[in-house]
Amino acid sequence: MGGYLLGFDVGSSSIKASLLEVDRGRAVASATSPATELDITAKQPGWAEQHPDLWWEHMCRAVAELRRDHATEADAVEAIGISYQMHGLVLTDRNGAVLRPAIIWCDSRAVPYGEKAFADLGEQKCLSRLLNSPGNFTASKLAWVKNEEPQLYQTVAKMMLPGDYLAYRMTGELRTTISGLSEAILWDSDEEAPAAFLMDYFGFDSRLLPEHGPSFGDHGKVTAAAAEELGVPQGTAVSYRAGDQPNNALSLGVLNPGELAATAGTSGVVYGVVDRPAYDPESRVNTFVHVNHQPNRKRYGVLLCVNGTGICNRWMKQHTLDNNFGTTEYGRLNELAASVPVGSAGLVVLPFGNGAERTLGNQDLGASVHGLNFNVHRREHLLRASQEGIVFALGYGLGIMRDMGMRIDLIKAGNANMFQSPIFLEAFAAVSGATIELYATDGAEGAARGAGIGAGVYRSPEEAFDGLGVAVRTTPDDVGADVRAEYEQAFSRWTSVLTRSLAY
Repeated sequence: MGGYLLGFDVGSSSIKASLLEVDRGRAVASATSPATELDITAKQPGWAEQHPDLWWEHMCRAVAELRRDHATEADAVEAIGISYQMHGLVLTDRNGAVLRPAIIWCDSRAVPYGEKAFADLGEQKCLSRLLNSPGNFTASKLAWVKNEEPQLYQTVAKMMLPGDYLAYRMTGELRTTISGLSEAILWDSDEEAPAAFLMDYFGFDSRLLPEHGPSFGDHGKVTAAAAEELGVPQGTAVSYRAGDQPNNALSLGVLNPGELAATAGTSGVVYGVVDRPAYDPESRVNTFVHVNHQPNRKRYGVLLCVNGTGICNRWMKQHTLDNNFGTTEYGRLNELAASVPVGSAGLVVLPFGNGAERTLGNQDLGASVHGLNFNVHRREHLLRASQEGIVFALGYGLGIMRDMGMRIDLIKAGNANMFQSPIFLEAFAAVSGATIELYATDGAEGAARGAGIGAGVYRSPEEAFDGLGVAVRTTPDDVGADVRAEYEQAFSRWTSVLTRSLAY
């Protein structure tokens, strides 16, 4: 086959680019920009914004870094795939200019708009057709702009998701995907069409939506201007785009019913594929059209998300470690956390300090520490309790997924972020009761594989994943019955604290 594929993973923390060699099915180079995490603007509590031009700037910088040692390979790129942070809102005028900073995934200002729509339209109608409450998703964010920024709203020509905008910057073509409209809560699963009843309720003109199509396929070609800025050949096909969590599932080959993927980076997520439009009656986990969905071969992803995952771990690193140890890296944090036993001597951390949490019914509970004993607990206990708290928050959501009838026996994840912590991996296997398989891949590499599928470079998804093998496998039996019992006791204590906190 020959040639190369380029994948982008555009997160709220950084932008990663990966060059994949088609024949070997392996990444030959990757780059991340910026070196430190991107800023998120929060003008008011619960708000979170980033300007789309910032994402484009760092996409260009990441490719420039790739080109330093791999210019020849970059010039041989056949197709581009984009993974992007989900649920964001980008607004442009009729000239394609961005009208305001993007309202991103962890912004919770639109919760009242989504909750009112849920009540007014009827919970059963929303859940059976949208598969979710409108909640705090993209459609509700647009409703906030319509109501709170009416003069700006009058100038809006198109609403887009982050990946739609970045593909537009590359190709000049305004398009979105079925999966993208679903994550925006703008897709009607009954009609297999944009959700006209929700658009009508909010008073949105249907012309605000770009033309839609599948995740894999023709999303346009890189223009001359974009090629010069980005550093890729003019005319390169953009052939795949997806939100970060569906893309993470694709990256791990999770495409069929019964398969699950996880990530523990900026947010903590478990994403499981089903072949029916399943939903949680309380909309605490969310269901979206998966990247390989077809009307005659339905595929949906059930998504459990904990917003406070990465920021909790980062906050602990930044505010508890110092230079006395010669480093402030996460490896040292993990070493300190491992020096105290399972359960952190009764210390409990609720890691909900990054906006409204879906598993908590869109409540913004905030992060909190419980049971602190000044005679017993040290920094090490706090570090361990934080990691355990994140796992327990995910375990709480897994219970909701099981109540929906989902089996959770095997979970695949990239060998990165918090899964590189032995404590996190052990606790996750113990609490989930599932075998955890870690793979040496990431979202940017997955987006590159998706581009290869969409451009027809690979004959099938299976061919796209040749060469991807398990790096680490941990089973509940590997953890051991006694240790699992200790985690179960700690999880029970954590759940009791959460229940009391929710009752306040």
